[in-house]
Amino acid sequence: MRILVAEDDPVSLRQLQAYLAEWGYEVTSVTDGQEALEILQAPDPPRLAILSWVLPGRNGIEVCREIRKRARRPYTYILILTAKVTKQALVESWPSGADDYLAKPFNPYELRARLRTGRRTLDLRSQLLSAYRLIQTQMTLDPLTGVWSRNVILDILKRQLILSSHSDSPMGLVFVNIDHLKNINDTFGQLAGDTILREMARRIRVALRPPDSIGRSKADEFVIVLPGCDAPTAATLAEKFRTRVDRRAFDTSEGMVPVTASLGVVVAPAKRVLDLNMVWRLAAEAVARAKANGRNRVESATL
Repeated sequence: MRILVAEDDPVSLRQLQAYLAEWGYEVTSVTDGQEALEILQAPDPPRLAILSWVLPGRNGIEVCREIRKRARRPYTYILILTAKVTKQALVESWPSGADDYLAKPFNPYELRARLRTGRRTLDLRSQLLSAYRLIQTQMTLDPLTGVWSRNVILDILKRQLILSSHSDSPMGLVFVNIDHLKNINDTFGQLAGDTILREMARRIRVALRPPDSIGRSKADEFVIVLPGCDAPTAATLAEKFRTRVDRRAFDTSEGMVPVTASLGVVVAPAKRVLDLNMVWRLAAEAVARAKANGRNRVESATL
């Protein structure tokens, strides 16, 4: 691991360099606080730093304080090396954001132990950040198919309805409901059903235009938002989505499974304020008509 050492005492600096190299660290050394600050503010800085409290240019506490002001940067674990070992001095310096302190002259075994603590802390922060990012991804994307989650696609629809109401551009909404998905799961198993859902999402995405968005609203249904789309165009696109599914067998672990889908379409006219719930309900009713009229078809709702 890379480590920055800022120390202006030549004897102490040589000792630090020797020990750290022996322990396998890649050492960058400076003798000035301003130099240390510039290195830590550069892209991809060292994740560990040993800063002497007393330095020319800027002291270690000032450097640490400046680094902590930039909370979104990769976190650097900072150990302050100091001869000021009084409790009062340490209490006064703690708001700077230093992670640990070590008294001069330092004991190499204690230094190594404290650096190990620093590395464990950095590892834990990385794990927490990865977990947070995973949670954020799961909140925005459907984990099975990779399309937008229900909440996100609802938000996209809401924004497009507002945009349409203030412009000359209509927008379309399409519901795509997989026919008999429950029977498929019961016959071929849940894993086969999951494969069909993933492949269904892929086939539809291939047919989308650049401004279009697709999300999964429930177990067997996808929602597509079509900005700038009038009724004839929306119906044509919906038919295109249907034919990409229409009895074209899906390759699953249980063999090839033919699948069809029923689609409902509704178009929000330009410069008309519409309630999100009403538009959603009309699209759902159109899907229900498609299923009642024999499935594997497109039905449109009228506003």
